[in-house]
Amino acid sequence: MTPPRILVARNIFPEVVERLSQHFDVESNPEDIIWTPAELAERVKDKDGVLTTGSQRVDAALLAAAPRLRIVANMAVGYNNFDVDAMTAAGVQGTNTPDVLTETTADFGFALLMATARRVTESEHYLRAGKWNRWSYDMFAGSDVHGSTLGILGMGRIGQGIARRGAHGFGMNVIYHNRSRLSPELEAECKARYVSKEELLRTADHLVLVLPYTPESHHAIGAAEIAQMKSTANLINIARGGIVDDAALAQALKDKRIAAAGLDVFEGEPKVHPALLEVPNVVLTPHIASATVPTRLAMANLAADNLIAFFDGRGALTPVNRPAPKRA
Repeated sequence: MTPPRILVARNIFPEVVERLSQHFDVESNPEDIIWTPAELAERVKDKDGVLTTGSQRVDAALLAAAPRLRIVANMAVGYNNFDVDAMTAAGVQGTNTPDVLTETTADFGFALLMATARRVTESEHYLRAGKWNRWSYDMFAGSDVHGSTLGILGMGRIGQGIARRGAHGFGMNVIYHNRSRLSPELEAECKARYVSKEELLRTADHLVLVLPYTPESHHAIGAAEIAQMKSTANLINIARGGIVDDAALAQALKDKRIAAAGLDVFEGEPKVHPALLEVPNVVLTPHIASATVPTRLAMANLAADNLIAFFDGRGALTPVNRPAPKRA
C-alpha cells in the first residue's frame, strides 16, 4: 500500500522528521520557508496530513484546496490558527500538544513575572549603556514577589502551575478568575481563592494571563480593565496575542498607569506594536515560554504521535474537534 503523504510545514527536529518518514511519505521544510497561504495550499493539495506549528492558518480556503486532507497536527497547545468548525465540516481532524509544555511554560511565566517585578531588562539596558557609575537607594527599585498577591486570569494547567510556584515557593496570596471554578481539591493544592474578574484586577500585585484566545477573550484586558488595576501592579501575558489591547497597554505603561508589564505574546506577532518598543518599563520576549529543548522535542513528538495514531487506526491522541471527523 502507498503510505499516507504528510507535509511538515516548518523546520522541526530532524529526528522527528526521520521518525515520521518510517510511517509516511514526508515532505519537510528544512529551509524553514514561511509559505504564503497560496503556497501552503499548493503544498497540501495532495497531502493526507499536515504537521503545523501554530503559524499556519487552516481555514475553509485551505481545506478546499486539499481534498485528501484528513488530519492537521498542531505542534502547539493553542490552536487559534485552526478554523475548527470548518475543519469538522470538512471531515478533518485537528490535534494539539497539551500537557507536555505545562511545567516549562509555568516556569517561564514565573521567570517573566520576576524579571518584570525586579526591572531586570530595564536595569540591564542601563548597565550595558555604560550609565552605571554610582549607587542610589531607589535605583531600579521594583516590587516584591514574596508575600504579594498573585492574580491569575485563566486557571487551566499552566495557571495552576504558576499558582503552585507562587503559593508554595514564594508565600504569595493567590487569587484567580476562570470561566469555571476549580474543584475544592485543586484550589487547596494551589492555595488559590476564586474571585470575580473585577476583584482580581483591583487586588492583584502581579496579574498573569493564561487564558486561551477566543473571540470572547479578544482584548479581555484593555484600557478599561487596566484602569481598574493598582498603579503599582505588573501585568504578565504568556497566553496569546490579542488577549491584551497592546496599544492601550503601551499607553498605560507610558503614563505609568501600571508599574510594568512582561509580554511573551503580541497582537499580530511576530510584529510588535511600535509603542511597546518605546517604553522602558516592559520586558519583551519572542513567544518562547515553551522553548526548552526537551519540551519542544516532546511537543514535536506528540504531534507526530497524533499523526501516527490517526493513520494506524487508533485515533488521534489529543483531538481538538469532536466527534472524530469522518472522511473517505
